[in-house]
Amino acid sequence: MSSWTRMKAIIIKEIRQLRRDRITFAMIVVIPLVQLTLFGYAINMDVRNIPAGIVDMSQNQTSRQLQQQVLASQVVNFTHSYSSPAEAQQAIQAGEVRVALVIPADVNYRLAHSQTLGQWMVDGTDSTISSAILGLRSLPFTLFPESLNTQVGNDTAETLNVALFYNPSRSSAVNIVPGLLAVILSMTMVLFTSVAVVREREQGNLELLITTPVSSLELMIAKIVPYIFVGLIQTVIILTLGHFMFDVPINGAVHQIFLGALLYISASLTVGLLISTMAMTQLQAMQMTMFILLPSILLSGFITPYEAMPNVAQWVAEALPTTHFMRLIRGIVLRSASLMDMWKDTLWLAIFTVCGVWVSAKRFKKSLD
Repeated sequence: MSSWTRMKAIIIKEIRQLRRDRITFAMIVVIPLVQLTLFGYAINMDVRNIPAGIVDMSQNQTSRQLQQQVLASQVVNFTHSYSSPAEAQQAIQAGEVRVALVIPADVNYRLAHSQTLGQWMVDGTDSTISSAILGLRSLPFTLFPESLNTQVGNDTAETLNVALFYNPSRSSAVNIVPGLLAVILSMTMVLFTSVAVVREREQGNLELLITTPVSSLELMIAKIVPYIFVGLIQTVIILTLGHFMFDVPINGAVHQIFLGALLYISASLTVGLLISTMAMTQLQAMQMTMFILLPSILLSGFITPYEAMPNVAQWVAEALPTTHFMRLIRGIVLRSASLMDMWKDTLWLAIFTVCGVWVSAKRFKKSLD
């Protein structure tokens, strides 16, 4: 028998085995098709429709025309109105809006004397959004006299001031390090537990677990508890190194950081458990893990701003725990926000964890039958 004949027999066997492995065969088609379509639309560096607040202390025709000309840029979208700059800053801290435009009461006087008409208050933790708003400070408004518009075009005057909060130096590390915490935890936590049940099956321990008095729910909880401590250790390491090596400020309360990380670690572990109850082999578990991790990273706001993504991509992002924790950890670490300030993301992570553990336990019980 020639070498080619022997090799051909192995090749045919592998092809038949691959064809019988429906999950792997589906992944070959689904992964490139879905992710290319989704990310091709979602990855967009052109920031549009940033949720913004407006503080209009003038309430006249000039201020309304100013707002319309800002909206015409399509960079921001005024979603909230506030009565004072302090109220707007609180909304930025809580993540309700990313920027706020403050129009003073003397806007007509400023217009007549060719002065700046207002000020942008910006969440500087996202350098992409900061750059987009900085591009609006010299927007040549038609309200101005022609002489000032000429000055603005030459960058010698500004029609709007910009105040960058939380990251006035526009350091990229300030934004990246908390985001990396979310990415690293997602990768490790999901990967650890995605093979948890599959490994028991492949090692022949599943039958032993069936005979024990441990319930499905107890088993699922016991599977994730050790990795919770692993995740908390990773949190300490990443934030400590980020603080001392890259001067990333830790503005939030330590207990708030740990509670937020605990919620996300638990949610990520339940994602791994769900994968583990669906996969039949560790290879399938790895493939499903990668299918979840890539959108979790790319759609979470880590690489491109959430606001720059189309609506469909935002809907997908909202279903992923990483998106909510990305907002949560940046809010707590950089803006001193609390879990209550960002209660929507906090509640979503808690509900996802409870539902995920319950569904995993049900699926595992079903597999025993």
